[in-house]
Amino acid sequence: MIRARLATTGRAERVALALLVALTVAVIVVPALASRDPLRIDDVLARRLVPPLSMDVHGTWHVLGTDRFGRDLFVRMMLAGRLSMVVGIAGSVFAALLGTLLGAAAGWQGGVVDRVVTGVADVLLALPRLILLLVGAALWPPGLVTIVVVLVATGWMGIARLVRTEVISVRHRPFVPAAEALGATSRRVLFRHVLPNAIGPAIVATTLGVGNAILLESGLSFLGLGIQPPAPSWGNMIAGGRDLLVVAPWVALAPGLALVLTVLATTLLGDALRDRLAGERSRRMR
Repeated sequence: MIRARLATTGRAERVALALLVALTVAVIVVPALASRDPLRIDDVLARRLVPPLSMDVHGTWHVLGTDRFGRDLFVRMMLAGRLSMVVGIAGSVFAALLGTLLGAAAGWQGGVVDRVVTGVADVLLALPRLILLLVGAALWPPGLVTIVVVLVATGWMGIARLVRTEVISVRHRPFVPAAEALGATSRRVLFRHVLPNAIGPAIVATTLGVGNAILLESGLSFLGLGIQPPAPSWGNMIAGGRDLLVVAPWVALAPGLALVLTVLATTLLGDALRDRLAGERSRRMR
């Protein structure tokens, strides 16, 4: 049974990784090779709402069709993927860095530092993250930088608690007093010996957080508080096509499908990393 589960996890990991690699290549290459600016609006009546796998009156082929302004949907979707992946990766990684530093300081120092960090984290965790995101996005001008800052400010708490718990566990292992007895400074012991052995769960949580950050950014953009048109985002593309679901459903369904597949792939990859980490821990305990 365990072997079957590991085999299933391995297949899911390979599929998720292949999907993410293909998406990364597409979001880089497709907009760069596009024959027409995906933000350009002209000749709307001749190009608007062309169905998928069809050509417009000028003989241009459109894989996923066009939107209400005659812009190629596939190119715009890949351009939106750039922004979504940048937001997801940057928001999750920076939140993980902040959470790791604060959690390591709390677990290593203890005392007042521990009480302050855990107290602030508990208060923020008690508030719905979506509410914090909406408040932050409403207070500052919407845009890429604002979204990343808000995601970091509302996403570090879980990582901090994970790292704090692992640091407290690792610091009591025999190699820590041995390193201190050899003259290693407290900072060196923390960053060279304790933190590398405590960072595993944080890496898994960061991977899982990428999909969550992409989903939150799309939700903010859907509500008009994220990436602003004409810059494309999967969220504002879905919002722009919601009133066309009857006459041109591909305008909203295509970016929605891209969003679902990306979040699913990052989640599967995070689950695979978690299973690998659990397997390594079980082998060490034997």
